[in-house]
Amino acid sequence: MHSIQNKSLTMTILITPDMANFSGNAHGGQILKILDEVAYACASRYCGNYVVTLSVDMVLFKQPIPVGSLVTFLANVNYTGNTSMEIGIKVITEDIKKHCVTHTNTCYFTMVAVDEDGSSAKVPPLEMQDEEDERRYQNAKLRKDTRMDRSRILLDKNKISE
Repeated sequence: MHSIQNKSLTMTILITPDMANFSGNAHGGQILKILDEVAYACASRYCGNYVVTLSVDMVLFKQPIPVGSLVTFLANVNYTGNTSMEIGIKVITEDIKKHCVTHTNTCYFTMVAVDEDGSSAKVPPLEMQDEEDERRYQNAKLRKDTRMDRSRILLDKNKISE
């Protein structure tokens, strides 16, 4: 049996009234919950383990998402480390009545693979198939380096104030 890397995932949902805020649009918290579930599904399928969310970067709500819209989440493993992965998610919203498609959200989740004991587990290295994979990988590496730099700065500030 030959195994291929399942590094992409597409999920589509319908925004229903129970997901809405008082303006009749999808509640941001509801979208964040779904984004986390999509990141989990993409990462766990890729590595074959349970995963947990380590961080969420740059959740950008570009447009409101009205009730009745079809929302498609396009997730991709952009980067793998030893036990962690970056999952990039692009959100496309389709207004069924207007036949209009809009890019409404973008975000990046860092997920960590864990084994049955709850310890970090190794993830398979990401294989680059084309220039797009390489571009995503390099951009994800830059985001990771930036996160690490910010973490070091915050730790240094905490040491000074103690």
